[in-house]
Amino acid sequence: MNLVELDALSSTDSVSKPYASSTDTGEITYRPVYRDHVDDAEDLARLGYKQSFHRGLSLYGVFSVSFSVLGLLPSVAASLNFTMLSGTPGMLWGSLIAFVFILCIAASMAELCSSMPTSGGLYYSAKVLAPKGWGPLAAWITGWSNYIAQLTFFASCVYSLSSTTIYAASEYDGTDYQIKQHHIFFLSFFFIIVLAILASLPTRIIGRLHSVFTCVNALCIIASIVIVLVSASLRHGFNKSSTVWSHFENGTQWPQGFAMLLSFCGVIWSMTGLDTSYHLVEECYSASVNAPNGIMLTAIIGGLVGWILRAVIAYTVVDFLAAVHAQSIWVGYLSQVLNRKAAMATIALTVLSNFIMAQGVLVTSSRIAYSYARDGVLPFSKWIARVNGRTTTPVNATIVNCSAAIIIFLFFFVGHCAIDAVFAVSAIAAFIAFIIPIGLRAFFVKDSEFCRGNWNLGRYSRYIGAAGTIFVLIMTPILCFPNDRHPTFLKMNWASVGYCIPMGLILLWYALSARHWFKGPKADMPGLEIPRMTSLKSADLQHQFSSNFNMKDY
Repeated sequence: MNLVELDALSSTDSVSKPYASSTDTGEITYRPVYRDHVDDAEDLARLGYKQSFHRGLSLYGVFSVSFSVLGLLPSVAASLNFTMLSGTPGMLWGSLIAFVFILCIAASMAELCSSMPTSGGLYYSAKVLAPKGWGPLAAWITGWSNYIAQLTFFASCVYSLSSTTIYAASEYDGTDYQIKQHHIFFLSFFFIIVLAILASLPTRIIGRLHSVFTCVNALCIIASIVIVLVSASLRHGFNKSSTVWSHFENGTQWPQGFAMLLSFCGVIWSMTGLDTSYHLVEECYSASVNAPNGIMLTAIIGGLVGWILRAVIAYTVVDFLAAVHAQSIWVGYLSQVLNRKAAMATIALTVLSNFIMAQGVLVTSSRIAYSYARDGVLPFSKWIARVNGRTTTPVNATIVNCSAAIIIFLFFFVGHCAIDAVFAVSAIAAFIAFIIPIGLRAFFVKDSEFCRGNWNLGRYSRYIGAAGTIFVLIMTPILCFPNDRHPTFLKMNWASVGYCIPMGLILLWYALSARHWFKGPKADMPGLEIPRMTSLKSADLQHQFSSNFNMKDY
């Protein structure tokens, strides 16, 4: 049986679900199906794919991996060089303002996830939502931008893990030890091997691990906050609210207002993993409900807890400028606020949380590589898209991503300008990938043409998507600005170069070759291709299909 034959079957339905079908003329349409239950295999079949993964993740399991990817404690620590650029008011007001717009992006992404629950995620959505003739290019840019984001984000996480460990050891071991870049490189190499092994485990074990990791992550955050607050109250007290909320200290050579915008960049980087639940949707049951809820829980809880952490830092920092100019801002800050043992304990919690974060990022990025390789986008796609028969996980994709991260580490030998660029590139690439399908939905697809899933924004969908898209369009150039107004060569912000060169080569590849063979995500169900979303009459929307549909026919 194929999906075309399902057109002739009938049942009673009540909930809108999309699926692909073809007409006698061969035209592919994207139709919603109304029914009163959730069947993940059927949903995936309507999108053109057969079930490959074991669906072992619940809402909590999906949220656990996604929350681990955010890694709030190490994310806040690693992004202080952005959030502290305009003083403590920038940390607090900037985080709140950016949080509102990130919620808009998360809500729009959750709606797309419910409508099209496939691990291709944003890449699949861009193809379906693009105007006629532009689908392949939209999918190509979205997919590669998202993949670049995942690779650089993973490299950033592992570098942050290694550098925090080494700098803390140097700070507190009582010796004057000169840290060199190859020390961080070899420690990063060791961490990558361990992370690759964990990411290759069966989905069931990964789900259980991350259920534990989420609890450990939460305990690390709570313990760190308690340690800082108790120590601050006993040692030097807290900063006054009037100072914390209104006393700007510009750590840049730009005007204060622009420095405030630069502080948004830290919040954006810490939310780079916002789409994690989307990419795990094929390993989640009741995916069209649980995965969108996972996206929203990640955005809401991650945003609020991240703001609380920044508020604690703002109220307890002793010498703001000294912390900003420290070799590691987080280690410098903790040295001001805590005694030696308490600082070491907090850094240990940060390192543990950072390890969990890196592992979650690798799990997600390997699923993205698998979904793109399944569609023939990546070089050596057939090998990368193999699912290990024993673990039922994309082990080959994990190996490829780890190898790419090691190559990225080689650029870190250039200096801190390269390191900062990789951090910024991950945020730029991720949010560009986020807003392409969201922007297409907001500005090009009418409500009557959009096939909503169980989780949707109703009539506010396009307005919320437009707000998130405009925010990213404003912030993307700002992510490319250096802190110094007249920087030297090594103090330039090389993020624009780090993103534009690989994307330029990828677009050149598309123009010279890929446009002839790449048509967007490929369906692996018989006789189907991925459609673009089309407007249908209400009679078509009442389309029915068999209640005894059996995926074993495939």
